[in-house]
Parts: sequence; C-alpha cells; structure tokens
Amino acid sequence: MAITTFSSAEQYNFDIVKKFAIMALVWAVVGMFAGVYIASELAWPFLNFDSPYISFGRLRPVHTSAVIFGFGGSALFATSYYVVQRTCQTRLISDGMASFTFWGWQTVIVLAALSYMAGYSQGREYAEMEWPIDILIEVVWVTYLILFVGTIMRRKQPHIYVANWFYLAFILATALLHTFNNLAMPVDLFSMKSYSLFSGTQDAMTQWWYGHNAVGFFLTAAFLGMMYYFVPKQAGRPIYSYRLSIVHFWALSFMYMWVGAHHLHWTALPDWTSTLAATFSILLLMPSWGGMINGIMTLSGAWDKLRTDPVMRFLIVALSFYGMSTFEGPMMSLKEVNALSHYTDWTVGHVHSGALGWVAMISFGSLYHMIPKLWDTKLYSTKLVEVHFWLATVGVLLYIIAMWVSGITQGLMWRALDEFGNLQYSFVESVAAMIPFYIMRAVGGAFFLTGTVVMVYNIFMTIRQAKQEEAVLEAKLAAKMANAGA
Repeated sequence: MAITTFSSAEQYNFDIVKKFAIMALVWAVVGMFAGVYIASELAWPFLNFDSPYISFGRLRPVHTSAVIFGFGGSALFATSYYVVQRTCQTRLISDGMASFTFWGWQTVIVLAALSYMAGYSQGREYAEMEWPIDILIEVVWVTYLILFVGTIMRRKQPHIYVANWFYLAFILATALLHTFNNLAMPVDLFSMKSYSLFSGTQDAMTQWWYGHNAVGFFLTAAFLGMMYYFVPKQAGRPIYSYRLSIVHFWALSFMYMWVGAHHLHWTALPDWTSTLAATFSILLLMPSWGGMINGIMTLSGAWDKLRTDPVMRFLIVALSFYGMSTFEGPMMSLKEVNALSHYTDWTVGHVHSGALGWVAMISFGSLYHMIPKLWDTKLYSTKLVEVHFWLATVGVLLYIIAMWVSGITQGLMWRALDEFGNLQYSFVESVAAMIPFYIMRAVGGAFFLTGTVVMVYNIFMTIRQAKQEEAVLEAKLAAKMANAGA
C-alpha cells in the first residue's frame, strides 16, 4: 500500500487534489448551513435577531458563493486536476501554480463571505464580489487555465479524453463571463465600492448572460466532465457512446451562450432577444437529454450496481435530476409558462433541483470514488454512504416539492382577480400563504445538510483509517529491516 502511494505521488500531484477535496467538504457544510439558516429566517423572521450581519440579504450571497464557488469550485478543481493527470498520464506542469490556485481560491471565498456580511456587494447575482476580489479571481483563473492546458499539451496519451473537453470549456467560458460581467469603475483605489460600466437594459442583459452561463458552464459543463470520468470508472464499463459524448459537447458549447435572456422575459429587453433565448433554451433539451441517456446507459449490463453500490446510486440519481432540471428549464423559458413562474419560488425550486439533485449528488459520488483512491484505502463505511444517499434524496424532494407548490401558488395568487377586476389578494397575503412551504423547505435543507455531515464523518474516518494502515505498514517494514540488519 505504502509503495503504491509513493509511486503515485511521484508520478502525479495528488497532494493538491487532496487539499481541494477536503475543502470542498468544508465549504459544503458551511454553505449548506448558511442556506438552511436563511431558509429558516424566511419561515421564522426573528432568527435575524435584528442584526444586519446575519440578515437574509447579506447571508444569501454567503450561501450561494460558499456552495457554488466554495463547494462546487473546490470539487471541480480537485476532480479536474485528478482527471487531467490520470487521462493524460502526466503530472501537473507546476506544483507551485497548483498550490497558488488552492490558496488563491480559498482566499477568494473567505474574502467574499466577509465582505458580504460587512455589506459590500455589486448586487449582481452569483457575481456579488466587489472589484478587488474580482481581480484576484481573474489571476487565479488564468493560472488555472495555463496549468490545465499546459498539462494537456504535455500529455503522454495522443487522445484527449472527452471529460477534459468539458473541463476546458468550463474554464474558458468562465474566464470570458467573469471578465466582461465584472467590468466596473471603482469609486477610488482605496474603496471597495465600484459601479458597472453597463447600465439599464444592457446591464441586465450582461448580468444574465453571465448568470445563466454560470449555470451553463460552471454548474453544468464542468460537472458533465466529472460525470464522463467517474460514472464509467465506478461502473467499471466504458461510456455508452463516445460519439454521442462528442455531439453532446459541441451542441452544449454552441447553444448555452445564447439562452441567458430567458431570465428577462416580460421586461424592458427587446422581444426578439428573449424569443431567441427561449428558442435556444428549447433546443438545449436535445443535447442535455442525450448526455443524460449516455451516462445512464453506461450501466448497461451492470444494472445490479444500482442495488449493491450506493456510490453508483448517487451518480445515476444525479443524472436523473440533470434530465429533470434540463426539461424543466426549457419549459420555464416559454413565455406563457414564464408569465406564471417569473419572480416566484418555482424558480428557486428549479435551481435547487439542479444544484442539489445534479451538482451536489454528482460531486458526492465522485468524491466517494476518488478519495479512497487518493489515500489508497477502502471507504470507511458503505452503510454510511447509504444513509447519506437517503438523507440527501429525501432532502432534495422535500425542498423542490415545497418550492414547486409555493411557486405555482404565488403565481396564481398574484394574477387572481375578483369579480370587479381588482387583485384578489394583497402581496402580504401571498407571503403569509408561503410560510408552511418555507418550513417544509427548511426541513428539506436540514435533511440534506445532515447527509453532508454524515459524509464528512465517513471521509474523515476513511482518511484516519488510511493513516493508521500506513503507520502499521511502516512499522512492519522497519521491523523487517531491523531483523535483516541484525
């Protein structure tokens, strides 16, 4: 075991993968706890304790940044560094650059959380960080791009595996989106405050070009890279159709950039722009479902793994949620449906069916597969993986069902008219009607968070077990050498 670990450490830089994997779990707990807390604030408003630092408006971006960039980002750094080294059969080109991306990225998340709680925000969804933090992100991201591309260029395999295509698309697209969406003029060099270079409709369009493509590339393409490596690995079978994976990649890459304007239906945006976005949104259904089918059909001939392997269950259920959310998204982009769903909790439910059901589940499955291999040991407890799976699944279902029902209820109450043509319900009445669903949402989030804590314990014990095994092996080796010397 120790010999295997040593040779792998010499061939690949797994130290950086371990660091990012551990921080992914840390940020998962932090971000999800913040999410459960703000969900509870909506159900029981006294929980803000009249403190601006923990009010919903300040904690909400802490939650989104911690789970998207802290948990999701760290999981992507970890898996992309792991996959590119294994599939290219070469070490990362620079250990120093890899270490910089780790410390730089963790610094970004900490600074972002502290600045949000202090009241600094651009007010741009998923891009609330002010300009000094944006510059640090840019530097870290360019380093990441150079490191990833440089490693591919130094590969010992002639073929570039499709997972690396998805990872590279995510890195390039995120760099482009982050740069242009965050073009801003600081008040002065010693002020955290800045103002966007765009205004009015152009500002909204730029924001949602970024906002939806953060979903499209950061939360979809990147995690598809994860799926295309870890699903075949866990299944012990090749991907169902490699040709379909290439079609999936190019169709997704071409179409996703066009769809951001569907967030701005029924606004001042020109009608042709939002119609174009809706058209591409509907077209996206085909490659998205092609990718889902490709992943699920990889289990052909090994369906029994769904019964016997809880890690495989995480990966396949994640693909199911991917299929569901990529059907729901195009449906919600239709203007007639959007007229009901716009500004309601239905949108929140849709986002979390993708974020919890797809992103978190595929990350959990991938980490469960990867971490024992990194520490060259077996998973501490498969039963705890089973417990985690059911807690997470029940949590997601409670959450999204609550938000679907509350969202549709909101939409119907807002448009309801009495016999005189006046609004039948006041806005306050619609808020009061949401309280039971907000409680249900908080309970669902608590289930999901509890499952994540179970995973953290399981992984902690796995790493501890690996260190104990290594210590025993080293002691035996030392004793053998001492006996040989005697």
